[in-house]
Amino acid sequence: MNYRTFKEAQVAEVGLGTWQLGSADWGTINEAEAFSILQAYTDAGGNFIDTADVYGMGVSETIIGKFLKTVKKDIYVATKLGRRGDAPNGWPQNFSYDAMKRHAEDSLQHLGVSQLFCEQLHCIPTEEMRSGKVFDHLRKLQQQGLIRHFGASVETSEEALICLEQEGLASLQIIFNLFRQHVADEVFARAQEKGVAIIVRVPLASGLLSGRFTTDATFPGKDHRNYNANGESFNAGETFSGVEFKEGVRLANEMKGMLPDDRMAQWAIRWILDHPGVTTVIPGASKTSQVHSNVAASALSPLSASTHQQLRKLYDEQIRQQIRGHF
Repeated sequence: MNYRTFKEAQVAEVGLGTWQLGSADWGTINEAEAFSILQAYTDAGGNFIDTADVYGMGVSETIIGKFLKTVKKDIYVATKLGRRGDAPNGWPQNFSYDAMKRHAEDSLQHLGVSQLFCEQLHCIPTEEMRSGKVFDHLRKLQQQGLIRHFGASVETSEEALICLEQEGLASLQIIFNLFRQHVADEVFARAQEKGVAIIVRVPLASGLLSGRFTTDATFPGKDHRNYNANGESFNAGETFSGVEFKEGVRLANEMKGMLPDDRMAQWAIRWILDHPGVTTVIPGASKTSQVHSNVAASALSPLSASTHQQLRKLYDEQIRQQIRGHF
């Protein structure tokens, strides 16, 4: 495993996303399976885990908290707030200081820690980011010692640039993958100038970039790849990066022929890591074999310049115009 700088920490360049550990939007993963996934990741040298308070409404955080008690090395956990629907002022009105403090304190309890390494805004409305009040609240939580760093998970390059104007921002989390290449052009240089870490989510486009799907694939009823395939429940970009599933399968198959061998998932992550603006990429995993595959991307040699050019040409000519949702 290779490591990159996140403020004072050296974090694994291949992190672990844990939306799936909430057993709410990716099918069900029991606690024993979750522990196996977390153990496989940390055994491989991993030390950066991303979660959120709404992943199973505390389930993901709580499992991670239990696991942390079994680990002796430093593990950096970034969580998120802002999308809870609890009364009386649920989404999209979760942004008072009192609400954010309560949510941060809940995450502290779930994770069993005295301070959150990084608290991130969780894809909140653009106007809330633009007003700046939420960042004042985060700075206050930081001053109180509840959080060490704060960041924002965003949907669009516009939102990323708004957040980058905020003093003290430690990280930006954004969708970036072979189906969402233009983000590097619009955001990465500015983030590097400001010393802001880039956390890349949806690196495999909800599995499309593993190259293992056929057009007749189906998903369980509670899997977001079933109920949000076309953006029915939340931003379409969070599922298959906003590309229509069957077209995504076709495009992934075309990309396979441009890569050095058939390890498509690993090369798709390697492609992301080839961008120096990236701090860490957070693929999820629902089984230990996926953890091993994801982590192995760190050891691969960078893709050639000609391969990068081929992949960008395909993106510009066939993919970008097909992206749905806001980006």
